[in-house]
Amino acid sequence: MIRNICRSLVKRKPALIAIALIAVLVIPQASESQILPSPCCAILSFGLSSIAGAITNVIGSALNAINATMTTIEAFERTVVWPRDLINEAKAVVGALQGIFNQIRGLGQIRVASATLPNTQQLEQTLLSRDSGLINAVDSEYTAVYSAVPPPTDASAEVRDLIDMTDATAEAAMKRAIAIDAIADLEMQAADRIIQEVQAAAPGSAPILEAGAAAWLVRANAYTQTALTELMRVRAIDLATAGAEMKLDAQRGAKLRGNVTDTLKRN
Repeated sequence: MIRNICRSLVKRKPALIAIALIAVLVIPQASESQILPSPCCAILSFGLSSIAGAITNVIGSALNAINATMTTIEAFERTVVWPRDLINEAKAVVGALQGIFNQIRGLGQIRVASATLPNTQQLEQTLLSRDSGLINAVDSEYTAVYSAVPPPTDASAEVRDLIDMTDATAEAAMKRAIAIDAIADLEMQAADRIIQEVQAAAPGSAPILEAGAAAWLVRANAYTQTALTELMRVRAIDLATAGAEMKLDAQRGAKLRGNVTDTLKRN
């Protein structure tokens, strides 16, 4: 029986140790009125004080090192990455650019209409409207000013083709001009919005706004290329029409010479 009890105690050794520790912690400490303090309480108090001191030293040192590092990083950001003086200077430049944009917009709104007759005034008003919704009105207004393609009884097929192609190119250029004016207005609005956001933006968001401005710059270049393409197209049609006129003159000259020759042979 004694052996069984010993074996049971050995198997339950961790539990007994835990119970002993709990008992030590639960037993009241000796009061100040006692003549001799409890040795167990003195040892426990000394151990706890040592542990607390070690924890305070380790954690305190780590926190101090972290605070010093964060202070260094913040100082670097204030003086190098996002210096306040340079940021304010950049915002002032942005405000000056806003004034320049306003002047450009004012120049673009100067009235330049000069037509004096009803039909020409209507066409000119449409061409200078900067309203893409009026593009479809160009066809009828163009015809009212420049007349329609003559019927087959009044001109040859070659002449009618030249007139029709020239009219088509001219109308397309007028419509494209209205569209480009409308695009320019949208670009100005986008530029104003970007400038307003830059003036109120935090330093960390500047790269995002810069990327947006770069995207709009690429679009503006694309629209500019579209306008240049339209000018090249108009110039190409002009040259083609001039070449066709010379070809028709040559054909007319050859036909006239043939008629003169036939007339001389009959006489």
